[in-house]
Amino acid sequence: MSTGRDRKARRARSLLAALVAAVAATLLAALGLPAISGASAATLFADDFEDGDAAGWTRSGGSWSVVADGSRAYRQSGTSADARVIAGSSWTGQSVQARVRPIAFNGSGRHVAVLARAQSTSAYYFLGIGETGAVVLGRRTGGAPVTLASAPAGIVTGSWHTLRLEAFGTTLRGFLDGAEVVSATDATYASGRAGLAGSYASASFDDVLVSDVGGPTEPPVTPTVTPPPSGTCTSPGSPAGFASVDAWGQSGTTGGAGGPTVEVDTASELISAIGRSGPLTVCVRGVITVPAGMYDVASDKTIVGVGSASGISGGGLNIGLPVDDAVTAPPANAVHNVIVRNLTFRGASDDSINVQMFSHHVWLDHNDLCCGYDGLIDIKRGSSYVTVSWNHVHEHTKTMLLGHDDSNGAQDVGRLKVTYHHNWFDRTPQRNPRVRFGEPVHVYNNYYFYNTDVGVACQANAGCLVEGNSFERVEEPVSNSYAGPSGRCVARDNVFVDSGTPDCGGTVQEARSYYAYTLDDPASVKAIVTAGAGVGKIGT
Repeated sequence: MSTGRDRKARRARSLLAALVAAVAATLLAALGLPAISGASAATLFADDFEDGDAAGWTRSGGSWSVVADGSRAYRQSGTSADARVIAGSSWTGQSVQARVRPIAFNGSGRHVAVLARAQSTSAYYFLGIGETGAVVLGRRTGGAPVTLASAPAGIVTGSWHTLRLEAFGTTLRGFLDGAEVVSATDATYASGRAGLAGSYASASFDDVLVSDVGGPTEPPVTPTVTPPPSGTCTSPGSPAGFASVDAWGQSGTTGGAGGPTVEVDTASELISAIGRSGPLTVCVRGVITVPAGMYDVASDKTIVGVGSASGISGGGLNIGLPVDDAVTAPPANAVHNVIVRNLTFRGASDDSINVQMFSHHVWLDHNDLCCGYDGLIDIKRGSSYVTVSWNHVHEHTKTMLLGHDDSNGAQDVGRLKVTYHHNWFDRTPQRNPRVRFGEPVHVYNNYYFYNTDVGVACQANAGCLVEGNSFERVEEPVSNSYAGPSGRCVARDNVFVDSGTPDCGGTVQEARSYYAYTLDDPASVKAIVTAGAGVGKIGT
C-alpha cells in the first residue's frame, strides 16, 4: 500500500506533466508547428483516501468524512441534504472514475454519483446510481437535476460498483463496471472540475481517478440472462515460467492431478471442495455467488471453470496460511501446488485472488478478472514460484500487487519469484504489477492497453525483467521510481505505441538461469494476447 505522501507526490507529478504538455501544445500551435507525439493518457487527479484526509476537496452540504470501509473511503453519511464535493482544475476532456457503494436513499429521484465538468457544486454533469438501482446520466444547472439518459442495472444497496463518466467534446458516455450503459450529447459545459455527489443519499466513494483520455468505444450493453454453461471440465497443459521450476520440495505445478474430480455449482459445495485435503480437481459450473469474504484453498488443487461462463462472484480465493509476521522462512505446511484456470471473478469483497505466507507453485491462468474491491491478483509475504498467465484483467485500479509493504523484507527478500506472461492489462490504471523485493520478476509478452498511471512499477530493491511486451496508450510503461524506495529494472525488446518510455536502471538476474522460454515477436503480441487471453480459450 502506498503512503499518502507517495500518492500526493504522484498526483502532483501527473498534474505538472499535464500542465507542461498543455503549455507546450499551445506554444506549438501559436508557432504553427506540429504537436509532439507521446503518451496520450495522463492522470490528472487521483485520490484513494489512504492518507486519512480529503485535502483538496471543496464541500457543499451533507456530512463528509474519511472512514474505514474495507480500505479508507470518502463517506457521505447523511440523507437529509443535497451533498456534493468537487476537486481538481478546470479540465476540458476528462474521464472521471470512482468506486461507489450506495448505502441509503431518502425518497424517490435520489442518486449517488460522480461528477464531470463541474462549474460549481450546483452546475455539472453527473453519472449516478438511483434509488431504483438504475444508472442515470444527467446535468445540473442550479436547479433540479435533468436526466439525459438512463438504463436499468439492478444495482442493490450496499454493493460496490465502478462508475466512469467521460466528457469529450459534446459527447457524454457513462460506464458501469467497465461496460458502457448510457450516452448523450450536450454542449452546456465545455470544461470544469471533477466531483462526487450524494443527492439526499448516503454512499462511500473510493479510488477516484481522473484522466484526459477516454476508454475505447464499445456498444451499450443490454443485460441478458446467461444459460448454464456447456462444456466439460478440462485443464490441459502445464505452466511456463516459475511455476514450472523444481524448488522447495515440489516438482513443478500439477494441482489436483492424480486425485478425484468433483463438480460444484453452489457456494457451500465450492467452499467445502477447495478446502479439502488431498489432490482434487474442482469443476465450477456457472457463476457461483459466495458470501463476502476470502475462502481458503488447500494444497494440491485444480480449480477450473466449465465453458466460458463459470466463475465466482462476491468473494475471493485465499491461497495461503494466516498472516504471521514472526514466520520468516517457508514453513513445512505452506500451501502449495494450486492451479486456478478459466474462471471469471466479479465483485469480490476483498481480493479476487490472494497468494500469501510462502505459498509456492501456483499457476493462475486464463481467468477473467474485473471490478472487485481491492486487488485482482495479489502475491505477497514470501510466496514464490508462481506463474500468472493468459489472464484478461480490466476496468480495475488495484490490479496486481507483488509484495505487500516496503518494510516486509524479512519475508520477501530472495523470494517473490513470479512470472507474468501473455496477460491482457486492459484499462487498468496501475499495479500491472506493482513489485517490491522480488527478483527476478519476469514480465514478458503481455499486452498493455490504456493504463493511465503506470504499467510495471518496480520498487523496494526489486529486480524486474520486462521484455517483449506491447504497450499501447500507456502513460508510464515501466518505472523503478514510481513511489517509495526505488527498484531495479531492465526493459528490452518492447513495443511502445502512443506511450511513454521506460524509466529503468540497474542490473537484474536473468530468468533463463531458472527456466527456458521463447519470446513471441512483440509486434505480434497484441494480436496473440487479445485472441488467447481470458476464459474459454484454454487449448486454443
